[in-house]
Amino acid sequence: MKIEEIDTGITEEVFTIKSQTKLIDIFNSIIDKKSQVSYEWVLDLDIDKNSKIIVIGTYFTGIGIVKKLAKTFNDVLLIDIYPHLKEFINVPIGDILTDEEKDNISFSSDLDLIYSGDVVIDTTGFGGITVEQSSKFDVKGFLIEDPVAEDNDILLKNKNNIYDRINAVKSENKAIIKTHGINTKTSGTMTLTIGVLTNALNKSLKKEGVLYSACEMGFFEEVIFKEKDIAKFIELTDKQAMKISTINPFDCDDLLNEEIDKINSKIITQ
Repeated sequence: MKIEEIDTGITEEVFTIKSQTKLIDIFNSIIDKKSQVSYEWVLDLDIDKNSKIIVIGTYFTGIGIVKKLAKTFNDVLLIDIYPHLKEFINVPIGDILTDEEKDNISFSSDLDLIYSGDVVIDTTGFGGITVEQSSKFDVKGFLIEDPVAEDNDILLKNKNNIYDRINAVKSENKAIIKTHGINTKTSGTMTLTIGVLTNALNKSLKKEGVLYSACEMGFFEEVIFKEKDIAKFIELTDKQAMKISTINPFDCDDLLNEEIDKINSKIITQ
């Protein structure tokens, strides 16, 4: 453990240990798991690099997938009803792109454009694209994110209509992004991040010598969608994820990494 990770507490016998892992690192680890399997699925379609790929929904799976695709494909359109989410293209959420790669991405809030692609990726989850809208897709490939993680909430399970949506689509290549692993109710990146932190905090409290633990997580959805301040969100998440008061210092990054490693994202072909 690096010495700068440890501060003394109220007395010299109590220490404050801090993770090197930042909140944004957890977000990006989860986003990368989802976007990498999605990117590989698109590659397996064996489509031309000039094919038009539509990604519906930015937060956060969508932006991760878009940035992965922009490294290979020349025409990636991100569609979202919230125009200010375009700012995520230029911040360190998901892969960091060159200016040339960013030029492969366009953004629109015009939902009529969702039918203009060769491949469509729907990450809108609960309350997103409807079954009726889905029935109008006739594309080379269609990928949809399952918003449910572990099927451990009957109300959310009954609310989930992705199977109706994907069944309504006309495509010879249809698949689902399924992400789970730490017993969260949903597969959203925000939900999974909170799950990682909660589980790590609970594990830390079981260690001998720990007085208490805390994390820097806030209700960032309000910052993104109510305040519409993406720069503020990035600033708030660029902080060490966990701090622990203990008389017996240890590497708390191990606790976070154990939880992150449990998260699995896979493609289920339909």
